[in-house]
Amino acid sequence: MSDRFEALKLFVRTARTGSFTRAGRELGMSQPVASRTIAALEQDLGAALFTRTTRAVVLTDAGQGFLAHVEPILADLDEAYHAVSGAITLRGVLRLGMSSSFAIREIIPRLPSFAQAHPALKIELLCSDLRQDLVLEGVDVALRLGKLPDSTATARRLGQWKRAALATPDYLARAGTPVNPSDLSKHTLIAGPLGAQWTFYKAGQRETVKFETRLNVTLNEAAIAAAKAGLGIVVTGINESFEELNSGVLVRVLPDWTVDPIEVHAVYPAGRAAKPAARTFVDFLIENLRRTRSS
Repeated sequence: MSDRFEALKLFVRTARTGSFTRAGRELGMSQPVASRTIAALEQDLGAALFTRTTRAVVLTDAGQGFLAHVEPILADLDEAYHAVSGAITLRGVLRLGMSSSFAIREIIPRLPSFAQAHPALKIELLCSDLRQDLVLEGVDVALRLGKLPDSTATARRLGQWKRAALATPDYLARAGTPVNPSDLSKHTLIAGPLGAQWTFYKAGQRETVKFETRLNVTLNEAAIAAAKAGLGIVVTGINESFEELNSGVLVRVLPDWTVDPIEVHAVYPAGRAAKPAARTFVDFLIENLRRTRSS
C-alpha cells in the first residue's frame, strides 16, 4: 500500500511538473528510480500515462483521466491526515507563485519565521511577472496583484497595496517637476508589467493618464531599477520601493495625488482542494501583514 501510495504521489507531481527529475527530487527519489516507479505503475494499470520525449514528459489521454481521479483522492487523504494529526508537522513541497519584485520585497523577508515553524516543509518560489498557469505548473498557491480575471479558482484577499509615482531627484531637476497628472505628457514614463495607464485621485478629482512610452519593462523590479537609473517616472508599490524612498534615491512625484491601489489575492488552483501547507502559509501571511500594518 505504501509503495502504491508513493507511486501515485509521484505520478501527480510528474504530471504537474512535467519532469521525472523534479518530481523525484520532491519525493526524495533519483530520476532513474522515479522513471522506473512510473513505468511499473503503467504496467500495473495496463496503460501509458505519459508520452516521453527528450524535452518533456506529457500526459496521455489515459494519464489525464487518471490524474482527474487520483489528485482529488490524494488531496482528501492529505487533508484527513492533517486533520487527525492536528497539522503539527507540514511535509512535502510547497510551491508558491508570484512576481519577482513581490517575492524579493515582500515575501522573502517574511519567510524565515514560517520556515522555522515548519522545518520539514520544502518551499519552492516560482518568480515571474507573467501569471503562471497554476495547474500546469503545479503551483499550490499564487500571490497575484491586480484585478482577478473570472475564474473557477479560489481566492483570498490579502489587501490593497498603495502605489505612487516615483523618480530620481536628478531626473526631476533635469526634466522638471509635474504639478498635475496632465503634466506627465511632457515626461518620459516607464511602463511596468501592469500597463501604460495610471489613475490619480485628489479631493474628489479623478484623472487617468494613458501614455505611449519609450520604455516597456515586463518586470516590476526592472521598472524600479530603470527609475533609479534616471530614465523617467514609474508608478509602483510604496512597500516595494520602501528602501529607495527611505534613502532618497527615489522621491514621490505628484505627492498631493494618490494613485489607485493594487488588490493582492492568494489564489489556489481550480479543481482541487488547497494543500494544508498552502492554507497554512496564506493564514501566516495574512496574520503577518496584519501585525506589520498595526505596528
